[in-house]
Amino acid sequence: MKDERLNKLTRAAVLSALTAVATIAVPVPLPGGGYANAGDIVVLLSAFILGPGLGAAAAGIGSALADVILGYTAYAPGTLVIKAAMAAAAGALYALCTRRTKSAPASVAAGLAGEIVMVLGYYGYEALIMQNAAAAAVGMVPNLLQGAVGLAGSSILLPVVNKIAFGKRKTGEA
Repeated sequence: MKDERLNKLTRAAVLSALTAVATIAVPVPLPGGGYANAGDIVVLLSAFILGPGLGAAAAGIGSALADVILGYTAYAPGTLVIKAAMAAAAGALYALCTRRTKSAPASVAAGLAGEIVMVLGYYGYEALIMQNAAAAAVGMVPNLLQGAVGLAGSSILLPVVNKIAFGKRKTGEA
């Protein structure tokens, strides 16, 4: 039991670090602020592999850490909450879907739900800090693009990660 808990925490720590690295590795600045990156791929993989609880912790901490390292400190608190909520939603829906079916659409549907949480979350956070809902709405377009990258990348990588890391064991049980 103790070894299993340590294994789960170790996976969460590694995925948190990978989330930060994927976010930092190739940041592509976007017009109007912010940046596109591969972080959402690992955020969704964390949700699918670890489940909604630990997946949310790994995703939120890794993403917020990347914001601090890259100098987007004003976004770090929002990112912590938004990416955690994104992973929690994706992880919960993925766990629910995979109980009923093992099909690939489970990760796509769950990832889409998570990305919607992310886009709406950043819209709300930006509207709050900018005090301008219209200006915040402009940020939804790059966030939608970021979400598409995360959804596509995680859908492609999940079967590979499952095969390499877990053999025949189902993800979401970590």
